[in-house]
Amino acid sequence: MGETEQRPTAGSRLGAQENAGISTLEHGQKPPMTPPGKLVSIKIQMLDDTQETFDIPQRAPGKVLHDAVCNHLNLVEGDYFGLEFPDHKKMMVWLDLLKPVMKQIRRPKHIVVKFVVKFFPPDHAQLQEELTRYLFALQVKQDLAQGRLTCNDTSTALLISHIVQSEIGDFDETIDREHLAKNKYIPHQEALEDKIMEFHRNHMGQTPAESDFQLLEIARRLEMYGIRLHPAKDREGTKINLAVANTGILVFQGHTKINAFNWAKVRKLSFKRKRFLIKLRPDVNSSFQDTLEFLMASRDFCKSFWKICVEHHAFFRLFEEPKPKPKPVLFSRGSSFRFSGRTQKQVLDYVKEGGHKKVQFERKHSKIHSIRSLTAQPSEQHTESARAYGDNNDAAAVQSCRQGKELKSSAEDTGQHKSPSLKKSPKEGRKVDGAVVSTVEEEEEPAKDKMQQNRPQSQQPSTGSLTGSPHLSELSINSQGGPSVANMTLSPNLSPDAKQSSPLVSPLLNDPSCIRADDEEEVKRKRFPTEKAYFIAKEVATTERTYLKDLEVITSWFQSAVSKEDCMPETLKNLIFSNFEPLHKFHTGFLKEIEQRLALWEGRCNAHIKGDYQRIGDVMLKNIQSMKQLTIHLRKHNEILTELENGIKNSRKLETFCRDFELQKVCYLPLNTFLLRPLHRLMHYKQIMERLCKHYPPSHMDFRDSRAALAEISEMVAQLHGNMIKMENFQKLHELKKDLIGMDNLVIPGREFIRLGSLSKLSGKGLQQRMFFLFNDILLYTSRGLTASNQFKVHGHLPLYGMTMEESEEEWGVPHCLTLRGQHQSIVVAASTRAEMDKWTEDIQMAIDLAEKSSGPAPELLASSPLDNKSPDETTVDQESEDDLSASRTSLERQSPHRGNTTVHVCWHRNTSVSMIDFSIAVENQLSGNLLRKFKNSNGWQKLWVVFTNFCMFFYKSHQDNHPLASLPLLGYSLTLPSESENIHKDYVFKLHFKSHVYYFRAESEYTFERWMEVIRSATSSASRTRALSHKEPHAY
Repeated sequence: MGETEQRPTAGSRLGAQENAGISTLEHGQKPPMTPPGKLVSIKIQMLDDTQETFDIPQRAPGKVLHDAVCNHLNLVEGDYFGLEFPDHKKMMVWLDLLKPVMKQIRRPKHIVVKFVVKFFPPDHAQLQEELTRYLFALQVKQDLAQGRLTCNDTSTALLISHIVQSEIGDFDETIDREHLAKNKYIPHQEALEDKIMEFHRNHMGQTPAESDFQLLEIARRLEMYGIRLHPAKDREGTKINLAVANTGILVFQGHTKINAFNWAKVRKLSFKRKRFLIKLRPDVNSSFQDTLEFLMASRDFCKSFWKICVEHHAFFRLFEEPKPKPKPVLFSRGSSFRFSGRTQKQVLDYVKEGGHKKVQFERKHSKIHSIRSLTAQPSEQHTESARAYGDNNDAAAVQSCRQGKELKSSAEDTGQHKSPSLKKSPKEGRKVDGAVVSTVEEEEEPAKDKMQQNRPQSQQPSTGSLTGSPHLSELSINSQGGPSVANMTLSPNLSPDAKQSSPLVSPLLNDPSCIRADDEEEVKRKRFPTEKAYFIAKEVATTERTYLKDLEVITSWFQSAVSKEDCMPETLKNLIFSNFEPLHKFHTGFLKEIEQRLALWEGRCNAHIKGDYQRIGDVMLKNIQSMKQLTIHLRKHNEILTELENGIKNSRKLETFCRDFELQKVCYLPLNTFLLRPLHRLMHYKQIMERLCKHYPPSHMDFRDSRAALAEISEMVAQLHGNMIKMENFQKLHELKKDLIGMDNLVIPGREFIRLGSLSKLSGKGLQQRMFFLFNDILLYTSRGLTASNQFKVHGHLPLYGMTMEESEEEWGVPHCLTLRGQHQSIVVAASTRAEMDKWTEDIQMAIDLAEKSSGPAPELLASSPLDNKSPDETTVDQESEDDLSASRTSLERQSPHRGNTTVHVCWHRNTSVSMIDFSIAVENQLSGNLLRKFKNSNGWQKLWVVFTNFCMFFYKSHQDNHPLASLPLLGYSLTLPSESENIHKDYVFKLHFKSHVYYFRAESEYTFERWMEVIRSATSSASRTRALSHKEPHAY
């Protein structure tokens, strides 16, 4: 009787190994010893509505039962979950992990304990296991059905469409209607069925794991996500609801949030009888009293809510589990309750260290997962779709080709394999390690809370520390995102033999040990086209995907945000969206045509069709001719940009709205940059067609269409080129205006930007770093101020009219030194290198010559800065500039906006400069596609979707993502090939390095390797004016 009976788990019945790395244990510990004695049975209701019974000793604490459930599910991140049950007053309470179960659940035979999500993190990317995200998705589904997660009809339909996609696969109207008739996800679902199916139609090819990810991405933005309301009254007796979240304590009136108390503002939480008390930290700017008081229904209600608040604060804010208080000698006062278990920081660290085995699982409600996971030998199509360099969209094409066949197989499979919920995989197959957060370098911008830093140690050595300039994003995690996904399991819908990780495993964050065998790589290379024309066509597709996402920033994200705020005049709304929506609609169809042609070219859908489909010129010609009808919209973009900036200038509300929108992760570039994208895209088409015509011999069947397409697009570019040049200068002036303080009228007619960069200015205190901005009429010099927005403070300006320049290294004894003599003031500056000095000398002399040829200094062109030409307090400002580095750190701690990662700030930290010609060349050199990345000290290659634009590489998990996870500014980097001593025994590898930071990137073919080298070289080696102009000659418009 004293021995514990070993009940077979779902996984053990399938022969999978047990996972001892259960959730609430530190790495290396064993499960807790269960107290001997009589066993009692506890019924647990899982999130998929199945019930399991667990036998535990009578005196076992709650932790034993919680660990048993997590162990049964092979759930590594079990700390996010809790056990909930009704107490003797029918009030739902959480099981205390430290107290004996039987002291909490008095009548276990009549109680069903629910296993549910307890802690909802701010970003689902922090959930590092696919199983954890699946369980969170089930919780969202449950909350929708119970009316706890309230939202508008559109959001509800979108959420349900992702649930349906994960359960039945791709859209089929008949199957959808049958499924929705049998499954009620919300009350009164019938009214939304058409909208659900409309959204479901757009999820073609999306795997269940991707559906979970997208579901959580939408849900986490909803106000009621993860919220449990607790009725209360304020001091005036008004009925309200209290709730607790990862950020702090929230106050609701009905289902509308009316107030929030961040953990940083809360000094103490307590309760007295049925009064819940929040003591705030003193704040002179706050109108709140020192202590807030809320009245709850009873003492038990009040204490229960207080416990939940204590647990949330400890889980999300502390680094480790709080230690128990010492027992009092005579008598105790107050509650001895404390949080028990690992904090989120400890969970992230544990999973990061990889101290657990990964197992597959099955989804109870899904009808499409057993097809590949239970098949011993994957078909050739499956293997093809799992190739290393295959785009995510390729898999979607394969899926659509065999959709009908798979749905039939699915029905047969589900009839034969009625397995219990969340079973382990019948076999582990080959281990595919999960993701590990990419190494954060010394100049990386930290995530929002230090406790959420998830840095690899064991598998992927760090190449630096956090002690450098934190404003630079050396692969920086997005300023609004937390640590990214890590250590994910094998996808449930892939055979272990297919050797492909989950579609949700971030290519940026993949484990560096995931290396594909060379022989397998060779086989996959031979299977797909290798000719240059194919890779040119593929470049059209990859860059078109990025362009379409950029259009969606305006047509979807910006439009949606504008519709919620009454801040933009209707005429401006109509002007912007009526001209961008036709472009988005056209290019959506264009991308589909290109991808269909690529699928035929690769032989994925019709392997027997050859010849006629191995070309792209006909598709380009047809669409470029159709594109001419959109010229009327493209001509409006100058007006759109001007009117938007005028609206921002005249409306503080619109200015604040646009600034806040730029802080969203989806707006990864300045907002007005997206307005120029359609004109830039025309130049990309022209360059691609030039390369294709140069590649084809005149006798090639595709040459005639390609040459005709080139002629058509060249005509369009020539018509719009002058308009684009004006827009680029206008956009750049407005972008620089946001980075400057003390220069209100920077944007005036006739002013043109020439160069910006870091130079050292000689003053009484020696050389001081300054940021210089050269225009066609004026030279500004600034320093990085101590403002929360990291802007640059204008110290003074020198008019170019009448200025002279001379080298003065010998006079001052400073290398690379220049003296600039204006009519009223002279300054001495020094560049970091001779090359930098030559660039500045060339551009300043050109600007002086232009000013001399003009009729003299036009008064309206001179800046009316609040400062004089020479700041009278120059010494004080110089003193401040010595603390710039520490200022950058403190401003990060204040959670300032992300302007710390603009081109201006990159130049400041890298001590370099860029010119308007460099920006123009960068516009031409934009590229997207898959690359494999390797760190200097790692062995494995990680797959990323990379977008190169604006002198920066942006890294995504897949091309379907709406925002980048990280970015790497390339100004100042060197581009080389790896040497023999570096032991990179792979083809098509290039190396990027800056100081101690080294990255290796690997392309899929010789063509893509050369293209990446070409575009990156344009950013890493700033061109002189002479070389730049000669470079642009072949691409004259």
